[in-house]
Amino acid sequence: MTPDLETQNRKCVLALYAATGRGDWAKAATLMTDDILITEAPTLPFAGVYRGVQGMRELFATVQSTLGVAGIDMRQVTAGGEWVVVLLDLLLAGTPPVRVPLAEAFRLQDGKVCEILPYYFDASLVVKAVDARKFR
Repeated sequence: MTPDLETQNRKCVLALYAATGRGDWAKAATLMTDDILITEAPTLPFAGVYRGVQGMRELFATVQSTLGVAGIDMRQVTAGGEWVVVLLDLLLAGTPPVRVPLAEAFRLQDGKVCEILPYYFDASLVVKAVDARKFR
């Protein structure tokens, strides 16, 4: 893998964050393979395997609504081989916002994201946030 390809992979992932962040699913679809695979850990309230662009959309909406995501604080983006890893904090609604640290690993194939594996540092923060929202 050449540094140029890793740079392109990194740019693709950043463009995907930008597109999904503004709700531009038409643009997001051009950055993912049709059969993209997203796997959320079994310890999470939205655990499971999500497939395709529609699956990504549904997962995105579920995470937004169940957690009350107010934004993200992207800390580092690195690329190596066919993978790009983003270290970030999800910012959950609150004063101050609750920070949920995670790493998202993106695998790219032919210049498009084909797989996403999120790794939450402390899944209990996610569970607590969901439980808190249930009783509002």
